[in-house]
Amino acid sequence: MKKQTLGIIGGVGPLATMFIGEMIVRRTKATKDQEHLHTIIDNDTNIPDRTAFILDNTKENPVPVIVADAKKLASVGADMIAIPCNTAHTFYDDIVEGSPVPVLHMIRETAKRAYDLGAERVGILATTGTLTSRMYQDALEEFGITPVVPDDTMKEKVMSIIYDYVKAGKDVSKEDWQPIEEAMLALNCDRIVLGCTELSIVNRDLKLSDKYIDSLIVLAERAILACGYDIVG
Repeated sequence: MKKQTLGIIGGVGPLATMFIGEMIVRRTKATKDQEHLHTIIDNDTNIPDRTAFILDNTKENPVPVIVADAKKLASVGADMIAIPCNTAHTFYDDIVEGSPVPVLHMIRETAKRAYDLGAERVGILATTGTLTSRMYQDALEEFGITPVVPDDTMKEKVMSIIYDYVKAGKDVSKEDWQPIEEAMLALNCDRIVLGCTELSIVNRDLKLSDKYIDSLIVLAERAILACGYDIVG
């Protein structure tokens, strides 16, 4: 298989963008520089907030900016696109329509990972925008998995972790995270999806258990394989 070049539409958020770049390097089976995946990253922090537009479509639409980024990446050699932002996949069909090259689907790949792991009840930790769009709920149900959404109190707690902590550059402690984990386990979830790439930073820092399915890691591994490379392990 001819090796493909990956374009990453980043800035959504910036720290998650840097993290997926690192994860692609760490999870690619390679022994020297030349065996690694050619990656072009556009850390575009000007993309409008995705959740804000989902909840209020009078806000600025992020799709034209994302499509413009896809075209820009394709013009400089990207053969496919990855977007390390779950909420952006609400607009997946519109993005694909405007993109000159294929776009990986983070949410479907994460749902498939849950299925491959034998999950039956999967908790979803994500932005209000992602949960409102039902992208994860629908994707999990397509695989015969029961999606489990946190109550309003925990939704607000997760949004605070994402926006007030990770996006603001503040560390999340185990004490901050514990109420969220306990709430999801109380709902009898056998797996919990980290359905926001900011939560992948929490996973990195707190070293959460293997009960969690990290959507950013899933996307990184899928991108490596789709571009014709092997993953470690």
